[in-house]
Amino acid sequence: MLGDATPHPLDGARITTSAEAMDAIAEALDLPDHFGHNLDALYDVLTDLSWLPPGEHTLIWAEPSTLRAGDRPAYDAIRTVLTEAVADGTGGESFLSVLILTD
Repeated sequence: MLGDATPHPLDGARITTSAEAMDAIAEALDLPDHFGHNLDALYDVLTDLSWLPPGEHTLIWAEPSTLRAGDRPAYDAIRTVLTEAVADGTGGESFLSVLILTD
């Protein structure tokens, strides 16, 4: 999966809330300034990657268990959005893959 992909590491060790997760994802992927920091906005920005350089980009979420333990509904919702965004992403020169590392 990573081969020639651009890695975007996400250290989940201190992510305990949805807001912290949104901030961390925004930083890891260098999301555009117009990103609205909510689930709908996350989906929208991840299914139109025209703001990224061409090629594969892989979000690598380490230690997701911190959010899962702290706020399971937020973890489930974010994981669902990431999964759906990867599956539903529009065609283009850039595409996203997500690797969620388990503990």
